[in-house]
Amino acid sequence: MTSVFRDLAIIILSAKFCGLVARKCKAPQVVGEILAGLLIGPCVLNLVQTNDSISTFAEIGVVLLMFSTGLGTNLKELIKAGPIATLIACVGVFVPLVGGTLLYSAFYGFSAVGSPEFYRALFIGTIMTATSVSITVATLQELGQLKGFLGTTIVSAAVIDDVIGIVVLTCVLGASSGTGTGLGKVLVNTLLFFATAVGVGLAVHYGMKWLDKRNPHTQRITIVSMAFCFAMAYIAEEYFGIADITGAYIAGIVLCTMDDASYVERRVDISNYVLFAPVFFASIGLKTDISGLTPEILLFCVCFVIVALITKIIGCGLAAKICKFNWADSLKVGVGMMTRGEVALIVAQKGLAVGMVDAVYFTAVILLIIVSSVTTPLALKTLFAKHPSKDHPSAVAVNESGKA
Repeated sequence: MTSVFRDLAIIILSAKFCGLVARKCKAPQVVGEILAGLLIGPCVLNLVQTNDSISTFAEIGVVLLMFSTGLGTNLKELIKAGPIATLIACVGVFVPLVGGTLLYSAFYGFSAVGSPEFYRALFIGTIMTATSVSITVATLQELGQLKGFLGTTIVSAAVIDDVIGIVVLTCVLGASSGTGTGLGKVLVNTLLFFATAVGVGLAVHYGMKWLDKRNPHTQRITIVSMAFCFAMAYIAEEYFGIADITGAYIAGIVLCTMDDASYVERRVDISNYVLFAPVFFASIGLKTDISGLTPEILLFCVCFVIVALITKIIGCGLAAKICKFNWADSLKVGVGMMTRGEVALIVAQKGLAVGMVDAVYFTAVILLIIVSSVTTPLALKTLFAKHPSKDHPSAVAVNESGKA
């Protein structure tokens, strides 16, 4: 047990130091924290290995990050972005799914539809569909772009992408096992979760507003809010098979209109950004071990990363352009959606557990997470610096109607 405290001390100090170095180099802090994990992990110094305790801290970090994102969401902007985000998510899942399937088939041969090799290829594509919004959220927050229409669209699309990705994963696993029951069950669970979220959300929304008026700016508001966050994360994953980050994000959305939402958000950020979030970002680097790579696997890994990044940018970027974003903002949407993280790891682990893919391909997923996690913040910062965001036509129309 004492080794956990040693690991946490090393992770927190190294993440803080590397984060400061990254900021000195005009790179987002999360890049430094990821590189810190890579430095102290098995790849370089081998000071810390990932374990259940570190994974738990990291999971708490990503849940609180998504809850904080929900709390800081402009609900009116989210409603406006809903249909647009859905289209971006759908296209952003379909293009990588096809790209990954074709990549595996190009390396190992095209197989008949319905054969084990076909489903293995399809599963590689499924891994590519997942989007991790956490790093993009932290970067957008650092750039002051999180609460605008563009930032809200990216976050909303990533959450919807996560739900669609889980549907695809379950369908592929169900079809490959021959049960054929995946699609219906997942669709029912997803609808039931959102129906439950609406019902519970309304009750909690009015209950928290009442509590907020009776006890404004008190610790109990923060405590009850965080308890609701963890409860929604647990319910989403345990009872509906939906990722816990989706439940946490919905919890934040439910509470984002109460008067003390910004107060709770600040309180959550203090605990999260001091401890849990650095552990989450550093854990990405910790999970990387490239000692068993062969030239063939290394080539596949490189191609896997390139295809995964390009297909996400193309799919989400073109969908954004169809939704009347300008080319610069469309590219920002594509780049913002290309980060992979915990969901991709979960998908890969599911495949390993049922024998869909060999353990050696897990390296490709880790490499994708590292590359996308490092390049996305840098690319976003460059894009926002060179091409400041412009108002979306729907936002302009709303503003003009308000003035009229």
